[in-house]
Parts: sequence; C-alpha cells; structure tokens
Amino acid sequence: MGTEIERKFLVVNDLWRKEASAGTHYLQGYFTTNDTCSIRVRIAGDSADLNIKSATLGIFRAEYNYPIPVKDAKEMIQDLCIHPLIEKIRYFVPHNKNIWEVDVFSGENDGLVVAEIELDSVEQSFTKPDWVGKEVSDDPRYYNVCLVEHPYKDW
Repeated sequence: MGTEIERKFLVVNDLWRKEASAGTHYLQGYFTTNDTCSIRVRIAGDSADLNIKSATLGIFRAEYNYPIPVKDAKEMIQDLCIHPLIEKIRYFVPHNKNIWEVDVFSGENDGLVVAEIELDSVEQSFTKPDWVGKEVSDDPRYYNVCLVEHPYKDW
C-alpha cells in the first residue's frame, strides 16, 4: 500500500524565499470526494498524475499516484473535475536535511500559503524553520480537497 506521512503548517513570513527553488505551477482538480477517499488529477509543470488518497484526518494517509499524459490531464481537468480548481506555485525549500514544500495558492484560494514536510515515520523528528507557524495537519480546511468546496476567500 502507498502511504503519505505529511505535516502541514501555516507560513508566517517570506524568509523561506531566500532558499527556495524556482517554483512549479500546479493545477489540480478533483473528480469526487467522499468519506473514504479523494481522486484528483494534477498537472505539475510538464508532467501529470492521477492520485487517490484516503480521507483520513491527520498526518498518515493511504496514497496512490500514477503518471498520466499531460494532454489527458488537461482534458480531465476541463471536462470532468469539480470547480473551482486548485491553483498554486510549489516551492521546495531545504532546511536541516529536510525538504519543505511551500504552496502559494492563487485563484479562489489566493492569499493562502502553507508549508508541508513529508516524513518517513510518524515519530520522525524535525526542526521547524523560523518562517513556519501553527500546525494545521489536523484541520481539514487546509486540505486541498476541502479548498475546492470551501475556498480560502470564503473563510
């Protein structure tokens, strides 16, 4: 089984930009959501994938990811996905032997900036950078799938 162990935090300032990668545009849409899983298609730069993720709240979830042609992903996003879509720029930021992912949202979620760190185990320790604030891993409002139904602009 595929798994994801990820912790999510609010970003409190722009100091992360000093060490950040150039950033990649992400466009993703969800086909469906229910009590057990979400199914999404994502275009990240010049690649695309289909993703199935358990609807479990918290830092540990089942996750399956499959590469697909970008052309197919564009058609799926246009014709099959729930709107609004999720639009963001993802930056990778190294910090103390870990890589943080900082997502700067646009569109319906403009103004939201979150940082995520993927871990090898639930117990894995890590050091938070100074630009990382409150943890929101257990707050479903910050899950991308929830941002479709309840965009940040409406909070």
